[in-house]
Amino acid sequence: MADPPGCCSTCATCLLCPYSCQWITAKKEKRKGLRTTKYDCSWFLFLFCVFLFTLVWLYFAIIILNDFHNFNEFIFRQKKLWLDWSLVLLIATTVLISYSSVLLVLALCLQLCGQPLKLHWVHKVLLILTALVVAAAFTGLGIKWAEEWKSAWISLQATGPFLHIGAVGGMTLLAWPLASFIYRTRSTGLRVFVLLVYCAAMIALYLAPLGITSPCIMEENQLPPKPALVGHRGAPMLAPENTLMSLRKAADCDVQVFETDVMVSADGVPFLMHDEELTRTTNVQAVFPERAALNSTAFNWTDLQQLDAGSWFLERRPFPTVQNLSPGDRQEAAEQRIPSLEQALEAAKHSNLSIMFDLRPENHSDYQNFVNVTLGVILQSGIPLQQVLWLPDGFREDVKQQAPGVQHVYGRKRVENEKEPVLHVNLPYQDMSSEEIRQYRQDNISVNLYVVNQPWLFSVLWCSGVSSVTTNACQVLKEMEHPIWLLPSSTYFMIWIVVDCVSLLIIIWAFVLMKKCSRRRRPAGECAQNGSFPPLEPGSAFGTLPDRQAAFPSQT
Repeated sequence: MADPPGCCSTCATCLLCPYSCQWITAKKEKRKGLRTTKYDCSWFLFLFCVFLFTLVWLYFAIIILNDFHNFNEFIFRQKKLWLDWSLVLLIATTVLISYSSVLLVLALCLQLCGQPLKLHWVHKVLLILTALVVAAAFTGLGIKWAEEWKSAWISLQATGPFLHIGAVGGMTLLAWPLASFIYRTRSTGLRVFVLLVYCAAMIALYLAPLGITSPCIMEENQLPPKPALVGHRGAPMLAPENTLMSLRKAADCDVQVFETDVMVSADGVPFLMHDEELTRTTNVQAVFPERAALNSTAFNWTDLQQLDAGSWFLERRPFPTVQNLSPGDRQEAAEQRIPSLEQALEAAKHSNLSIMFDLRPENHSDYQNFVNVTLGVILQSGIPLQQVLWLPDGFREDVKQQAPGVQHVYGRKRVENEKEPVLHVNLPYQDMSSEEIRQYRQDNISVNLYVVNQPWLFSVLWCSGVSSVTTNACQVLKEMEHPIWLLPSSTYFMIWIVVDCVSLLIIIWAFVLMKKCSRRRRPAGECAQNGSFPPLEPGSAFGTLPDRQAAFPSQT
């Protein structure tokens, strides 16, 4: 009994079993009817598309990890349920990409071994479900989190050169099964079509660097200074957010600015709090269960001082770093209380930190009084006014009159015909391009972008010349002494040419080698006469197994 060409019986069994649920035995009748039809080829194409689809989603999942804490907070405000949804996202994405990858590898190996691509119906159903799940994920991302499309675009500035190399490598490896397919099929039209599509894809990849731009493609001596760090609510990965412990941890990370949010209690005491409700970062549901849903400003200062503002941090673990805290830090975190603005200003002055804050809620009917009360606390604290960065837009002119030394930070881009020059802007990192950052820097306008947690994003903004970034991960960015990568344009050009040339040589080698292998499998006499393959069954890309056994008597 002849083995299938190009593959031993054991290998064929190992490949066909998981892919087609077909066991190869020595009985000839068990092999009848196993052939790759155009219908099977269409399912292979669908499998390849699903693999690419899930691969793109995996890339998006990794990119949006920078902002996933915002998503966790959003879910908590909606459902009052805290969970690190990034773990769910990564696990689900890993399962989907692993499944499609295994199937694709099996299919390519079957093609190289000359086996039929008979995808089992269970796999077909699961592939359709995989495509639907990923499509739903992309749709949800576009509806609820549209700014992440901008994040993905920015990420290409950090990953573009490496994605190009990876894509060239993957398509180069694809040359082996592709060459096997071309030399096995008798359909000239199909061969020409597949070869043209592959060549067009490779040419596009070879020329892709012409469209790849990155601020990190520059000479070493052109690198701007490292951006200053602004602690987002302090150091929320190391301590409960908006607490004195968080401020102290931020100072230990060499941040220059403590960024926070201020609200005013019912009896006129400004205090640090981000959410309009107290449920996420305090134990208000245990202490004041009937008032837990009220706005933070509805509580007086005496009530607020009764709340525990630290234990939630240890129980919910909003960041993975919580589990690495020392016993002393855990004890200190459990003892945290809501700090007043006066206490925060005193701690900032002692640590020589600037303080930048928003005053919430902006739509409150007594907002002007909030502004006046907050200004009064700042002026009485004795902190140098140049260390106070004022973010709220409401009643800004009054603030300029009462505290002329305060630095004003705007949450918008500059506009033409400004009455007063804008010297500081504070924007989401998605809202400014590298070109705009460079232009602002040339015009001596300080640009702070938020929230930047991942080293790849910090590297791109560093190369772009941003003045400072607001971050949750000050302990990580503090240790970065250099962008993740920095390449002179001449070096990148050399890498581009070498990668493309090596890829082209490997592709040519693959086609030449597969042609020689295909000739060895045919009878010597037939090859000498016309150099052609034995006829294949109509409607089949590879023919049936009995056809192959008749065409290769030397293997019987």
